[in-house]
Amino acid sequence: MATKTNHTKSKPKTQDAIGLLEQDHQTVRKLLRELEETTARGIKKREELRSKIAEEVRIHAAIEEEIFYPAFREVAENEEDTKLFFEATEEHGLVHIVLPALEDTDPTADEFGAKAKVLKDLIEHHAEEEESEMLPRARKLLGKERLMELGEQMQERKDSLKRTRGVAADAGRSSSPRSASASKSSKAKMA
Repeated sequence: MATKTNHTKSKPKTQDAIGLLEQDHQTVRKLLRELEETTARGIKKREELRSKIAEEVRIHAAIEEEIFYPAFREVAENEEDTKLFFEATEEHGLVHIVLPALEDTDPTADEFGAKAKVLKDLIEHHAEEEESEMLPRARKLLGKERLMELGEQMQERKDSLKRTRGVAADAGRSSSPRSASASKSSKAKMA
């Protein structure tokens, strides 16, 4: 009688890159909805959600910017593919401005809710566009095997960023020199 070996306990089954990104989108959408439902009296809840959102968004942005987007750009076949790549990176640049502005806002301030709503709208638009345009195109261009490889790389990077929270906090800000400088100048203007 053959002995069954179960390797899934030591290492969970790897998702393909698209599944991983879509799962991240669901997580962040849920957290943003929860934040939107808070009030200025729920300071601790707002702070906790803001912190979770910031970590999730920065890690997600890092794995997209470092791994997924470059892989997509490598296989881009036409002008529309290239346009999808640049739109996605520009939207990340905006998130890298709005997120620090939210982090710098007192959770009891009137503008906190407005900044949280702007971040939610921006991320929802970005995720919806990726899911309806970029990810289906990536599935076609990259193929199943490459998407599995990317999913594994992205999960490893994600795990690494989560283990080193200090790095995770800076992952989004430092991934793009333009975004980092835009974020700094924006913070100064918004403060």
